Amino acid sequence: MCLESVPPPPSRLTRRGVLAGAAALAGTATVLAGAAPEAAAGPARGTEPGGPAGDLVIEGGTLLDPATGEVTEDAVVVIRGGTVRWAGRRGKAPVPADARRLDAHGHWVLPGLVDAHIHLSTVTEARAALTQGATSVRSGSTTFYQDIAVRELARRLPTRAPRLTAAGVFVTPDLGESVLADPDLAPLTALKDGVRSADALRRVVDVNLARGADVIKTRVNERAGVPDQDPLTQVYSYEQLSEVVAAARRRGKGVLCHSYSAKGCDDAVRAGIRSLEHGVFVAERTLHEMARRGTFFTPTLTAIAGMVGDPNPVLDERGRTFLPVLKEAVRAAHALGVPLAAGTDSAGGDVSPIGGEVVLVHSAGLSPLDAIRTATTGAARLLGLDGTVGRLAPGCAGDAVLLAGDPLSDLTVLTRPAHVVRAGQAL
Repeated sequence: MCLESVPPPPSRLTRRGVLAGAAALAGTATVLAGAAPEAAAGPARGTEPGGPAGDLVIEGGTLLDPATGEVTEDAVVVIRGGTVRWAGRRGKAPVPADARRLDAHGHWVLPGLVDAHIHLSTVTEARAALTQGATSVRSGSTTFYQDIAVRELARRLPTRAPRLTAAGVFVTPDLGESVLADPDLAPLTALKDGVRSADALRRVVDVNLARGADVIKTRVNERAGVPDQDPLTQVYSYEQLSEVVAAARRRGKGVLCHSYSAKGCDDAVRAGIRSLEHGVFVAERTLHEMARRGTFFTPTLTAIAGMVGDPNPVLDERGRTFLPVLKEAVRAAHALGVPLAAGTDSAGGDVSPIGGEVVLVHSAGLSPLDAIRTATTGAARLLGLDGTVGRLAPGCAGDAVLLAGDPLSDLTVLTRPAHVVRAGQAL
């Protein structure tokens, strides 16, 4: 069956309808229709009235720059129009008289954190991730393009959702309910072997990109979190993964790949993926290749650790077996210069704090500062947002987390931010 003979329609003809449907599924329809953001109800918590939304001065805290490791006491961060205009020691800052102020005395001030692998399908989930410090995220796919709708919500009402890089629907052999996400996926239901042929793989990539996906998500292995699946079973070959990567590259997009087995990880990296997700049994030779290519590693330790103690004995055993192996892979990757990005792989109503992933990365052997970098400068580079997020420096986004303690001494403070600032507005 040749699917290319019926190409997906141009996004300009259908994107509005797709986004409207996804918005309804994500629960954003009423918000976008006119529900007021929190800032409209009055001054943000911890601020004083006076400045317009998006203008904020964070003053008196201890500022950490993850890029350099520099620590500045009694610092001031000036945000105008949602963008950092100045950051440094008090006394030199050009502080606008009319700006709102957030007293940061006794707190450490860091850039907003980045969760490089999360599944956000509703407003509630998006808000939960944001309030836990993830001001920017990369989607690990959703069933019905809900992540694209959440991305649009975040652009309009930044205090409701993190800045989001959307992956659309999963490129996987069995699309399941996602075949209902788009009429141009419907022909795939007639394929006996599912989404495996070159035509079928290209179709799912092309439809995703036509609907506005920023990246493509695929897999090479079955799932670890489903007891009746074997995460070491390979579902796509090197050749099939290469088709997915080539289709994405034609439109200038990268691919993130769900991976577990040594061979699966190696096939995915050699096929040219942008980032390896999970990667429990990634081999040393593959890590060397990742370092050479600049392929990112997003280990999602939170998801693996979350299986430990599961009532299902299969999942409990997997968690206990996989976690130490994955920590060693993270340590080895860092030692070899593989770029690392933090991601929780949170989904549904159980959104985990990205700070918890940083704690787990540190437990794998990274220093506190290097662990923080996986959720700031490192993850920002993966998302193509370096220079925009991951630092509080002039020209960067006005996203910040305030912590009631020194994260270089106790990383657990990242799991419970005292304040979160998104685009110059304190939540």
